[in-house]
Amino acid sequence: MSNIFVVKKKINNFNKKIIEVSGDKSLSIRWVLLASLAKGKSKCFNLLNSEDVKASINAIKKLGIKVKIKKNFCEINGKGLNGYNYKKGIVINARNSGTLGRLILGLLVNTNTEIKIIGDGSLSKRDFIRIADPLKKFGAKLKLTKNKSLPLNIIGTKNLKPIRYHENKGSAQCKSSVIFAALRTVGTTIIKAKKSRNHTELLCRYLKLPITISKKKKYDLIKVKKAKKIKPFNYNIPSDISSAAFFIVLACLTNNSSLTIKNVNINPTRTGIIVILKKMGAKIVFKNKKFYKGELVADIFVKSTKNLKSINCPVKYNSSSIDEFLLIFLVAAKAKGVSFFKNLGELNQKESPRLKLGSKILSLMGIKNDLTNNSIKIFGNPRINIKKKIIIKNYLQDHRIFMSSVVAALSFGGEWHIHNKNSVNTSFPHFLKTLKNLQK
Repeated sequence: MSNIFVVKKKINNFNKKIIEVSGDKSLSIRWVLLASLAKGKSKCFNLLNSEDVKASINAIKKLGIKVKIKKNFCEINGKGLNGYNYKKGIVINARNSGTLGRLILGLLVNTNTEIKIIGDGSLSKRDFIRIADPLKKFGAKLKLTKNKSLPLNIIGTKNLKPIRYHENKGSAQCKSSVIFAALRTVGTTIIKAKKSRNHTELLCRYLKLPITISKKKKYDLIKVKKAKKIKPFNYNIPSDISSAAFFIVLACLTNNSSLTIKNVNINPTRTGIIVILKKMGAKIVFKNKKFYKGELVADIFVKSTKNLKSINCPVKYNSSSIDEFLLIFLVAAKAKGVSFFKNLGELNQKESPRLKLGSKILSLMGIKNDLTNNSIKIFGNPRINIKKKIIIKNYLQDHRIFMSSVVAALSFGGEWHIHNKNSVNTSFPHFLKTLKNLQK
């Protein structure tokens, strides 16, 4: 069976459609890891059935945690904060997941034997020194490759020391890993963190763990003390806004269309794409807003518009939309005027060099753009109508490159041959099925 997805024509307009997307990936992985530290059985409903989450489940199994996967839920029987079974020769494969690869290191700072972390070709090119350095300060020993990446070996210590840590990249993964380490460390760890996703903090607060957050203008000040225990907890994962984003943008770019996406996590640290698109003229409304265990959840209603305008995108929205910029670039491609996005070098540290590849895809579409190491200027064309053949390949099987390319093909026309459709299994296995349901 071919692993190439072919699109030969634009999507027909769709009106008053209602869809659901997969469970939130960030929350799914965090639930798995925290449930493994709880004392007793925790259940999760709507857990994302993706490769990244499967890798997380396999990781805790290697550490001696029992997991039951049923049709409608997942059950983890945690053994407490110090319940991992550190056998010799453990190798944890994070596969393509930067979230798992970095977060689990914070849980391994008290190992009494060496544990090896490996990943796939893409993850093995990503920077791990940014998390290795603060974890070393706790007292753990980490050995990386010469490229400061995976494979990585970690040996923990029973004498963990609290640290002061300045996270200045806006990395929720590094921040979360340090929080996990601090929960097992006597004393108070102080984290000065550039604003980024706060799922870990919210989940810790919901579990009444010893963490306090003071919100400053440009950063968060987080104080974490050693936890005595984590109670088992049940969780119903809301839908992932990063998955919803593909359909939000598709609705924005498709004439005479409207769409409702149900029960989406609209945590303000994740909704930068909504803010940016509304500034560009998109018609997006949150309906039925409610809080669920610390997270803000809502139905998202989107209606297409013909009057998209360019944006000089404020840097303050970067961290809350970092996974969605490929899609934002597509909206900029159809917007009237020149859009400018800066300080986006972090995009090249993702599963693939997304800033570079985003520019390449725009060029293939016939959209003029100026690219630097950390910025891109996009010259929009409201009348964009592609009539040529476009081939998308050699992008390190990055799931977001694949799905964004599908959205571009369906929105702008042309004949697209998009390789590695199996990459969707990383974060959104039902992407193509959801798309098919939309077209019925």
